[in-house]
Amino acid sequence: MTSGTLPQISASQVESPDSLVARFGPERPLVLDSGVELSPLQIAYQTYGELNAARSNAVLVCHALTGDQHAANVHPVTGKPGWWSTMVGPGKPIDTDRYFVICSNVVGGCLGTTGPASINPETGKPWALTFPLVTIRDMVRAQAMLVDFLGIDELFCVAGGSMGGMQVLEWAASFPERVYSAMPIATAAIHSAQNIAFSEVGRQAIMADPEWRGGRYLEAGTRPAKGLAVARMGAHITYLSEEALHRKFGRRLQDRSAPTFTFDADFQVESYLRHQGEAFVERFDANSYLYVTRAMDYFDIAGSHDGILANAFRGTRTRFCVISFSSDWLFPTGNSRSVVHALNAAGASVSFVEIISDKGHDAFLLDEPELIATTSGFLAAAARKRGI
Repeated sequence: MTSGTLPQISASQVESPDSLVARFGPERPLVLDSGVELSPLQIAYQTYGELNAARSNAVLVCHALTGDQHAANVHPVTGKPGWWSTMVGPGKPIDTDRYFVICSNVVGGCLGTTGPASINPETGKPWALTFPLVTIRDMVRAQAMLVDFLGIDELFCVAGGSMGGMQVLEWAASFPERVYSAMPIATAAIHSAQNIAFSEVGRQAIMADPEWRGGRYLEAGTRPAKGLAVARMGAHITYLSEEALHRKFGRRLQDRSAPTFTFDADFQVESYLRHQGEAFVERFDANSYLYVTRAMDYFDIAGSHDGILANAFRGTRTRFCVISFSSDWLFPTGNSRSVVHALNAAGASVSFVEIISDKGHDAFLLDEPELIATTSGFLAAAARKRGI
């Protein structure tokens, strides 16, 4: 890989990540929903805590769209704390003194799990758009391969928010016998038309960048940084609420006392979004953004079960805690209620909490006291029942 295609430290994470790696050869391909057998396959992952003797205390944490395996450790590219450090760690809801926590980079990602930035062994070049499209179910199948690799039959809990929550629901639908409890947070069982539209705008921003080169920018030694930054800026707006934006920025000017009457970043919110976009391109691959957003677009659990969501969970013994946030307009509470109604119709054990918050969709990543209390209580009760 050409070192100029991504910041060098990010590029190095694609093939040789600063994390654990599970490798699967031709004898164990990942069979994708598209029918393609993906092989060889590597999965980058992190673990926290210790697996108990009974192998009954494993918690799988599933990351959201632009997350990765670095849930609770310092990120090797950004130097920042892990994306779920509020939830995972000693004494935290997902208590690493009690549970063995696993978090892997999804298939199609760019931090060490096989994806479009990885080298295609048949050509010796990055896969780029020759990489097969993947689905949320494919991501979950790969995680199941990793869990098998670690010698774990049943997961005590699968937890995650947003795209991570989609993975949680897919785990419960595809492998119900392997999931004792599940915490889908700020998510849905189907990607809405509005969200597909947001995804498409982001993808088009990337593909409109001349440096995208039809997806072959890695070989050309370039990167579509401007397009990817715009995609991130647009998406980031959807992660916040109007209340949060007003509270943080309002119409305050950025480092000036009056408008410049130019297209410079006069307003603080403009400067903030530009910073988010610029920081994002330092750690993420543009083609991976195309693939993971497309995976979310294809997500529709009911569609695989005769159009009836309850059929996906009928007879399940998994215990569920479904959580939404009142100001989340990307995955509004109605999405979670639909999941809860389906689980009730399927006879599942389910609790549901809508947390009143003005922080929008990103509230699941923030220090939200009611989220901490709800998840701590649910896991503690499930652990007592499980005898952990």
